[in-house]
Amino acid sequence: MNDFTRLVQLELEVIGRRIRGLAMISRGIVPNLVISQKVVNHIVQVARTFIQDETGESMVGFVRLGEAPEEMPTIYILDTIAPDEEATVRLTHTFQQGDDLQDEIIWWLQENWRLSRERQLDAASKPLASRWDTPLRYLGDWHKQPGYMIQPSGGDLLTALAWLDDPENQMDYLLVPIVTLGHPDTTMEDGAQVNYFTVLMDDETRMRVDWWYIHRDVRVFQPITPVIRPESEFPALAAYPWHLLRPDRMEDEVALMQDDGLFVEPIVWQADADIPMELCFFVARPGAASVLILKTEHNYPYQAPRAYVAPFQRFDPNDDFYAIFEKFWADAEPVDQPEGWTWQENLSLLAYIHAVEIHLGLRPKPAPPAPPPPAEVASSVSIAVEVEPDGASRKATPTAAEAEPVDKPAPEETPAADKDAADTDEKEEETS
Repeated sequence: MNDFTRLVQLELEVIGRRIRGLAMISRGIVPNLVISQKVVNHIVQVARTFIQDETGESMVGFVRLGEAPEEMPTIYILDTIAPDEEATVRLTHTFQQGDDLQDEIIWWLQENWRLSRERQLDAASKPLASRWDTPLRYLGDWHKQPGYMIQPSGGDLLTALAWLDDPENQMDYLLVPIVTLGHPDTTMEDGAQVNYFTVLMDDETRMRVDWWYIHRDVRVFQPITPVIRPESEFPALAAYPWHLLRPDRMEDEVALMQDDGLFVEPIVWQADADIPMELCFFVARPGAASVLILKTEHNYPYQAPRAYVAPFQRFDPNDDFYAIFEKFWADAEPVDQPEGWTWQENLSLLAYIHAVEIHLGLRPKPAPPAPPPPAEVASSVSIAVEVEPDGASRKATPTAAEAEPVDKPAPEETPAADKDAADTDEKEEETS
């Protein structure tokens, strides 16, 4: 097949998709949409916090295909993920496809969900129903627009199409809900099929969320009707880990260990049978015969870290560190809690490392503190103060009971020659 033939085939595929897309529009074919009440509550909270700002978040959930070929799939939205604080305030009225923090959280949720499917247990240790045995996916972004702009903008359309046309994203469609505030408190006829819902706010106005769907083959936004279900009907996803919620603490912890001369490599690892996974730290001190592995749970520092020790093996830091870590983890043994050691939330991992090194004999015990100098004894002589009639004061002589006894010096002996001279002088004075 030559390049021209291949190009013609690609063009025919695009035309075929467009024709199918037009058929879908004419028939009003869009997937079913089910939203967890947790997502609705979170959107309300964010909208209240950033009333005057343009903001938005990413959404994750499941897609279940219909049991029959002619049935449309159902999209389930389970969670919505905030961007980095620096990106929370949007400067344009278009939605954004994630930043680094959102990408890391989505990866964290997807990896833990993969473990849930393997063990057939969700993050709350509840049995996983067969209908939820499907991958966790990114579904799109919601964003808030000013006034009553309830439809996606032209910028939204360009952003969505660029995202869908990128083969690396492997997305056939996106959800693009629009949040607007300040709507009057109106009622809606029961059973009406609309693509929005409203929520009463503190100022007696309503927040409105309009839901839009765009498919790569259709190329236009279509309204999609949401159905809200209780959170209890959905499986539990993994809790967010401390190193993503507190990146400042994560940076400080690593900096302290590196400043102490340690080689440090953090790695997300399934270190025990529980979900979610743990953030572990591979810690090696140059010249030591062993290395330490620190395991932190997702709720560190509220839950204490745990240390493991493994014999040192030579490795190339440029190699895949997951493979390196797996070898050390296979030989690692848990370390008993250091004697007299108590974990506190304000302590650092470095302080824990020092305690473990002392416990294992890898670090000398600190020298005991020097005893304090003896306290000076204050004089027991008290000085009385008498006040004169004119208001002046003078120091009185200490009383005999108060004064300390003082040894009188022995009288000096006068030399004999000096004594004779003195006697002669006395006699001459008497004669005169």
